[in-house]
Amino acid sequence: MHITHLSLTNFRNYARLELDLPPGPVVLVGANAQGKTNLLEAIYYLATSRSPYTNTDRQLINWLADDNVLPYARLVADVVNANGAATRIEITLQKLANGINGERLQKVIRVDGLDRRAMDLLGRVNVVFFVPQDLALVEGSPVERRRYLNVTLCQTDPTYCRALGDYDKLIAQRNALLRRIRDGLASPGELAYWDEQVAQKGAVLVTGRQKLLRDLEGEAQRIHRELTGGMEYLELRYLPSFTPTAEANGQLSFSAKGLDIHRQLDAGAVAPQFLEALQSRRRHEIERGMTTLGPHRDEMRFEVNGHDLGDYGSRGQARTAVMALKLSELAWMRSTVGEWPVLLLDEVVAELDAQRRAYLLAAVEEAQQAVLATTEAELFTPDFLARAARWRVAAGQITAEDGS
Repeated sequence: MHITHLSLTNFRNYARLELDLPPGPVVLVGANAQGKTNLLEAIYYLATSRSPYTNTDRQLINWLADDNVLPYARLVADVVNANGAATRIEITLQKLANGINGERLQKVIRVDGLDRRAMDLLGRVNVVFFVPQDLALVEGSPVERRRYLNVTLCQTDPTYCRALGDYDKLIAQRNALLRRIRDGLASPGELAYWDEQVAQKGAVLVTGRQKLLRDLEGEAQRIHRELTGGMEYLELRYLPSFTPTAEANGQLSFSAKGLDIHRQLDAGAVAPQFLEALQSRRRHEIERGMTTLGPHRDEMRFEVNGHDLGDYGSRGQARTAVMALKLSELAWMRSTVGEWPVLLLDEVVAELDAQRRAYLLAAVEEAQQAVLATTEAELFTPDFLARAARWRVAAGQITAEDGS
């Protein structure tokens, strides 16, 4: 798939942009704070309805638009898939007056002119986003790793995405009930319904994440071996906050190394074990007023030669592991959806040595469409630049490098 046209109105520093995008690599060249990252963010937002940089959609609206009667931002992408079918995706953000309470933000998503939910964007345009900040997947908090798993799966698996939305709401409701029970305002017996629902939805998340990492690991290991000259062996470990087992008797836990690669539990096998774990911790959770285990507390870890990179790895090792993960994600998404996703890279090339840079650019050229942002075009080989569209970005304006 590839994006043929992108239209932005009052999005970040783009007051107005109409841009035809060719297939193949597109290199955006410009100084910092000119709009390169904003363009990549817009594409990502159209694919996922979420920004990778902020949880507040209000921040996406150009501040100059506040002078308008109805401040708004509008993003539109025309997308063509591998079969030649065209789709138009449109997202509008509008600030509306809300009486004495100030303003509220209205978000409208349309696909081919019809109002849709965020869920309906799934599969319309898939993206893989690679940025230097992805080192947080190794060095950052578990929240970063859970977010990666959720965003990746929500692009391809509607069942997972629905379960995630339901699970988040259920946890909030269960936590509220736990506090009411702690304060003597409700009975512990009221937890039975919520426990059952949390276990069912949570099991979908656990099995989805475990399968994703199992699917990614083989390709990530191959890429990692090539990048390290066969000197290092990468493992992606999924560590749920409770321990599902294949036989529900404490045996064959998929938290044990290797087992999660060769065997997949389904949600039906995980749910009763999750429910039992919740019930066993009921008194503790009532005292704390919060749910202390479940997918919202899960972890994934990167290990090289048996050592946890987050604890013992160098920055170079972390960068290599993340690169292997992202390129394996690219291959996995192509296999899962049946065509290349759009590849977005923000200043990644500058972070790599010559060997890894060459490896990455070879992968970029395989993708049907890739958009790369950089402050230094000299980081790319002349041959690569000759095959790529090359655009200059300055103050929210984009022009071809030849001046056209």
